[in-house]
Amino acid sequence: MTRRIWRMAKAGSLDRLSSEQEPMGELGDETVRVAVRAVGLNFADVFACLGLYSATPAGAFVPGLEFCGVVEAVGPRVDGLRIGDRVFGLTRFGAYATRVDVEAGYVHPLPVDWSFAEGAAYPVQALTAWYAIRELGACQAGHTVLVHSAAGGVGLHALGMLTAIGAAAVATVGDAAKIPFLVEHAGLSRDRIIVRDRRRFAAQLDDALLAVGRKGFDLVLDAVAGPFFQPAYRRLAPAGRMVIFGAADFMPGGRRPNWLKLAARYLSRPRVDPIEMVSENRSVMGFNLIWMWDQAGRLTPAYTDMASMHPPAPHVGRRFPFTEAPLALQYLQSGGSVGKVVLDVGGEPA
Repeated sequence: MTRRIWRMAKAGSLDRLSSEQEPMGELGDETVRVAVRAVGLNFADVFACLGLYSATPAGAFVPGLEFCGVVEAVGPRVDGLRIGDRVFGLTRFGAYATRVDVEAGYVHPLPVDWSFAEGAAYPVQALTAWYAIRELGACQAGHTVLVHSAAGGVGLHALGMLTAIGAAAVATVGDAAKIPFLVEHAGLSRDRIIVRDRRRFAAQLDDALLAVGRKGFDLVLDAVAGPFFQPAYRRLAPAGRMVIFGAADFMPGGRRPNWLKLAARYLSRPRVDPIEMVSENRSVMGFNLIWMWDQAGRLTPAYTDMASMHPPAPHVGRRFPFTEAPLALQYLQSGGSVGKVVLDVGGEPA
């Protein structure tokens, strides 16, 4: 039995991604084999391929953190899963493949009314939003929350969770073309949507706070950083929390990093004074979801809590054939996507 994969010979350039076929290994006792039908793409994939992601494996690797498909085989010590089950799952790299072998604790049943593409669009970004809002943000009904990149996968999940909790959201996007989508899909009023402007972002935040009748944000979900960090941090309410889980401002525009530009941005990165944080009663927290790879026992309770919020199926904004993975990554890198970008594997894997 074989599989088709996309492999990076070495991180540093999107041009190094190549399609290969390889044999499957022996199935482990506590492992399931999934015939992949769809693969979810994440900004972490782009950063990993460019060599800008701290968790990137050394040497050659297969990108990808999430997948959805059909259980094809189960190890002798696997309980609760059977051949033919529709599942979505996580893997610490390796998802750009037509078949994956993964420990059973990392897969979860796919809701019956969700497509494979919707399943592949769920775990990474939904868990990111959930962990930022529930675990770190301690968000409650009545809170006011700033959600950066609100039209993206994490942002849309966050907006849905905040609605379920009873919190008010102010959304930011990088392109005015995404405003109608947020108004229609997320039900946001226009005065709660900000098109980020580096020169006047502070004033934009003040206008949005005035529109919701608040003096500050209880929580900021930041995956952008750069020049947008300090204005939002300065507008945290007492006991407010800023949760950082990405830095889209560092995203290179080309197929390989421009190290001089990245160095300049790194040297000008946001900084906070911890003593000042004490006196102002503000918190800044950061996390990388990949640490949950060593916390598989926390996944089922997290999925259960997310299900209690009755989330709609994830919004899949763009689908690419599995054979066009490099093109899909370039599209995601462009910043023009709405919702999730997914690779469709199609029928029976090779």
